[in-house]
Parts: sequence; structure tokens; C-alpha cells
Amino acid sequence: MTPVQEEPPRALLAGASRRWVRLLPWGVAFVLCVALLPTTIQVLSVDYGLNGGIASALAVAQTAPLMLAVVRPLQAWYVIFAADVAGALALLTVDFQERLLWPFPPMEIVGYVGLCLALGLREPRRTLLLVWLATAGANVGLGFAAPHGTSARSALLTVLSGVALLLAGALRERYEAQRRLAEQETISEAERDRRTLLEERARIARELHDVVAHHMSVITVQADTAAYRLDGLPPDVQEEFTSIAATARESLGEMRRLLGVLRNEDAHGELAPQPGLTRIEQLVEATVRAGVPVEFTPRDADVPEAVGLSAYRIVQEALANVVRHAPGAPTQVSVSEDGERLTVLVVNGPPPEPPAAPLEQGRTGHGLVGMRERVRLVGGELDTGPLPDGGFRVAARLPVTENDTEGAA
Repeated sequence: MTPVQEEPPRALLAGASRRWVRLLPWGVAFVLCVALLPTTIQVLSVDYGLNGGIASALAVAQTAPLMLAVVRPLQAWYVIFAADVAGALALLTVDFQERLLWPFPPMEIVGYVGLCLALGLREPRRTLLLVWLATAGANVGLGFAAPHGTSARSALLTVLSGVALLLAGALRERYEAQRRLAEQETISEAERDRRTLLEERARIARELHDVVAHHMSVITVQADTAAYRLDGLPPDVQEEFTSIAATARESLGEMRRLLGVLRNEDAHGELAPQPGLTRIEQLVEATVRAGVPVEFTPRDADVPEAVGLSAYRIVQEALANVVRHAPGAPTQVSVSEDGERLTVLVVNGPPPEPPAAPLEQGRTGHGLVGMRERVRLVGGELDTGPLPDGGFRVAARLPVTENDTEGAA
């Protein structure tokens, strides 16, 4: 079994979108190292009177890990915390002036506060609390060995580190909350699109059921009445017609049971026949009454019912989008058939004036989703997109021959 390799830790703010924000932790750590390293050596050796070699070693241990803190702040804290405590103990071996700060000189406090900011941006609450308790405990413990007696200044590191940890931790949690909210919104949007697609497919399935059920019912009636309409049918032919009728009824029942799975509790069967190409003119007239100037030239075309239904729904969705998003825009609707394909074209120009307020708050996503599903169902092609003048174009090409439809299926 191959062991799982851990991913290398990422730098602080590595997920920021702006480059300067990603480089900010490295810049701050570099500036602190460059500024604090010589300052710490100078202050410990000159002001406090510590041996130069020890002062240099302590300065390196207290400042160099700040670069590591950009990637691994907790590991850097182990080193710097130990070095700060060791530095405080080392200062007990020399005689320094009472005015100087102890147990942690000012430059150590600056570096430690910067380290606490890095910790707060990376570690969880429990770790931050333990870090602060360790800092406070070290302050209290070293206070018992204070060479000039305890003072209020000795608790400065405890206070400042607590503020830094709290502030950075709050910023990190706020960022995490915003990130999780954005992820949830993305997931919700994907689920909404998926639900819309499934609902539209179920709607199409219900409509196609009505179309196919009509044909199956005709087959059943014709097969059942063949013996009465046609004289002199041999017994074997009558038996064949009876078998055809039984098979058609069984198929129709199976299709209705399948539809029951797709139909939700609120859906009810439609008693009216499904619309087709002949109903597009009525649809255009209704749109004109809604205030949209639509030009439409009716043309006779003999197409399968499923193709006619798809064409009607595509025009319906396209005109509905014009009413919602471009009220009053001049629109042209054309339907043509060349023997192999039915072409449906809906083109609208820009509205005469922008609407004072959107007619819909948010989008439902049913329009284009429904068009794509209907075109895909019959093996056609759909082309939609905005026009340079601000209008919109919907073009669907639907096969009307059985060979094209079967090849698409």
C-alpha cells in the first residue's frame, strides 16, 4: 500500500487573488529579520552588556525563524519562544540598568508580536490559546527571578501577544466564513441548475407522453376494430390484430407508470392537446397584445408532432424572454422547412428604452435550459447569443426526417 504523501504547507495568504497580498507576509518577515537582527545584537551586547557571541546567537535564534513563520508559524514559535526565554535567563547573568526592559527587550517583543500575527492567521483557536497561556506562564515564572523587582512593564509581552493572537484569529475566521459561504453559494447554484434541468426534462417527458400516447391509442383502436371494419379477415390475421392491440395497451400502461415517477405531486395531467406549429400564430398574437411588436409569416410545414411541439416551446420561451428582458423590442419570428430540417428563428432588437426596473428578480434558468433540452431530444442544433446592436438571437434547426431523428437518438 502506497503511503499518502502530505501536501507541503502553503504560505500565509497564498490563496489571495492579488499578487501583492500573497507577497505581503514574505515582505513583512524579511523586513523584520533585516531590522531586528542587528538591532538585537546591538542592544543585547551594548545596552545590556551581554557577551557578543551569546548575543549574536540569541539574535539569530530570535529573528531568523520569522521567515519560517510565513510557512510554518507554529514550528517557528517553538524556536523563538525558547530563544526568548533563554535570552531572559542569559540576561540574569549580567548587571544591566534598571530602566531597561526585562525579561523581554523591546526588539524581542516586536518580533514576537509579528510571530503571533502569523500564528493567528494559520492555527485554530485551541492552539492560539495554548500559545498565549505559555507566553503568560513564562512571563509569570520569570517574574519571580526579576533582578530589579517586578513591574507592570514585564507583562507587556503577554498583553500585546494576546491582542495580536485575538486580532489575527478573528480575521482568519472571518475569511474562512466568507470562503465557506462562497463555496456554499457555488454548490447551491450548481444544484439549482441541476434541479432546473431535471424539472425541464420531466416536463418534456410529460409532454412527449401525451404525443406518444395519442399514437398508441390510435394503434390500439385500429387494431381492436380491424375485425369489424375489414370483411373476410382470416382467423390468424384477426389474432395478430388482437396481439397488436394488447401489446399497444401494455406499452401505454408501462409508459404511464414511468410518467408517474417523473411527475411530482403538484403536477396534473393536461387535458388539452399539445401545441404545434399551427399554434405559433396564436402565441405571436398574444405577445403582440403584451406590447411587443412581432413580425411573423405563417408557413405550412408537415413535421412530426414531437418536432412541432419542440418548435412551439422554443418560440414560446424566446418570446417570453423578450417580454421579460427587452419589453417593446421589435422581434421577428420565422419558421421554415426544407424537407430535412425545420428552422426556427427568433430575433429581437434592443428595447426602445431600458426598463425602469427588472421584471424578474433573479433568474430561473428555465428558458435556455428548456430550449437546449428540446433541441437535444430531437437531435437538432441550437444557436443563441447577443447581437452587436444589443438584441438577441435564437436559432434552432430540428430534423424532420426519421433517419435524422434516429441517428441523433
